[in-house]
Amino acid sequence: MFFLTLSQIVGYLISIIIILVIVQFVISLLVAFNVVSMHNHWVAAIYRAVNALLEPILRPIRRLMPDTGAIDFSPLVLIVLLNIVNIILRNLAISTF
Repeated sequence: MFFLTLSQIVGYLISIIIILVIVQFVISLLVAFNVVSMHNHWVAAIYRAVNALLEPILRPIRRLMPDTGAIDFSPLVLIVLLNIVNIILRNLAISTF
């Protein structure tokens, strides 16, 4: 029962990280297409906060991946890896239950 609860807590944390990756992606697209400006203090503060939270996680993935030019695939790799970890933990929790 403890492992099931622990796997659910980790699942929620994984969901929060995935949401942060999506927020970072959306804000970067909005800035790239000049929908919002980084001169807006609210947008800049959110973007810096999300980057500060995600950069320690994304940096090792970026070091391992080959250079693909202008496109950064590390957020996609992070989402896939987090989903794999979530599936493994959930199946382990179910098998011990």
